[in-house]
Amino acid sequence: MNVLFIHQNFPAQFVHLAPALAADPKNDIRALTPSNRPCPAGVKLHTYNIKRSSSKDIHPWLTDMETKTIRAEAAFWGAMQLKKEGFMPDLIIAHPGWGESLFLKDVWPHAKLALYCEFYYQAVGGDVGFDPEFSTPELDMACRLKLKNANFDLHLLQADAGISPTHYQRSTFPKHFQDKISVIHDGIDTSRIKPDPHVTMRLNGMELTKNDEIITFVNRNLEPMRGYHVFMRALPKILKENPKARVIIVGGDDVSYGSKPPEGTTWKQLFLNEVCDQLDLSRVHFVGRLPYPDFIQLLQLSTLHVYLTYPFVLSWSLLEAMSAGCAIVASDTAPVREVIKHNETGLLVDFFDVKAIAEQVDFLLKSQVERQRLGEMARELILQQYDLERVCLLKQKLWVENIFN
Repeated sequence: MNVLFIHQNFPAQFVHLAPALAADPKNDIRALTPSNRPCPAGVKLHTYNIKRSSSKDIHPWLTDMETKTIRAEAAFWGAMQLKKEGFMPDLIIAHPGWGESLFLKDVWPHAKLALYCEFYYQAVGGDVGFDPEFSTPELDMACRLKLKNANFDLHLLQADAGISPTHYQRSTFPKHFQDKISVIHDGIDTSRIKPDPHVTMRLNGMELTKNDEIITFVNRNLEPMRGYHVFMRALPKILKENPKARVIIVGGDDVSYGSKPPEGTTWKQLFLNEVCDQLDLSRVHFVGRLPYPDFIQLLQLSTLHVYLTYPFVLSWSLLEAMSAGCAIVASDTAPVREVIKHNETGLLVDFFDVKAIAEQVDFLLKSQVERQRLGEMARELILQQYDLERVCLLKQKLWVENIFN
């Protein structure tokens, strides 16, 4: 079988599936991407060049669609070159979010097209308008989102199958396509990410062990979409009630999702400034983005992990923390409720309730028995439903096979 993967940041979500398919000598697995980066074993990488940028004077509602069209055109010519070289995919597996795969069925009309269905934007009921602090009364928002989703709509018209990592994420897509979407998570490597009672690490000059009282909070970038502002507002009470606790905050200063901060500042600094005079900053450690092995060690050291999110894509970091056996305090939002059952695999709190978040963190820090119980049950859920080798990868490969049935 010939398979072509499409992702602007390959391998990304296909980091396990692509090499798993490539391990079969009967398969020819390729990837088409603009980035010349290390590739999984057995996958042949092909790059294409984006030769123009967006127009300055285009209608603002069309900026997103033009950007995706530019990428789609570049990928189209990259695909034409692949076809010229003799490659004929039986299956194209694409993340359509950046537009690259939009015209590939025009290159290979007989190839099956399967989409990674990560998120379909909604004017009501999703991340948009969820947080009143950052919601502006833009009467044209529904219009803008309709055009933003036009890329997905054009993809869905051509697609033979889809895959979503969670039921919530599948539910955001149009109902007429949901029957084509299989819910299979990317998978968690539980053999690597597991509890380690003897773990120690040196981080930012600190020697950390399991005897330390460590609260972890992780975002790709520190921003409101992932509850950074709410967490910071809960810290004064948390640290006051727990004088031995240290808070380790992982994440960059950029923006991954949502709006940008005011000019001249970052979300990180803005909300730190809001509470810094109430904090013992010697116990609050911003460590930026960590190398993955260090990140895993930190989760293994964590006494308690806090995860907050708008109704949006569920972060890998939550499932990784659960796999490491962390006790979790998390927001009571739709994507989180798929894995955190209150008082079973963690504790759920209202996203906006700063006082309740602080109280739940305080409760768990003072109860080793409850932390251990919740951490063990959290890991057991990951082992049973999200284990990479025994569950998710097997389901992903079966999903590929069933596309042709």
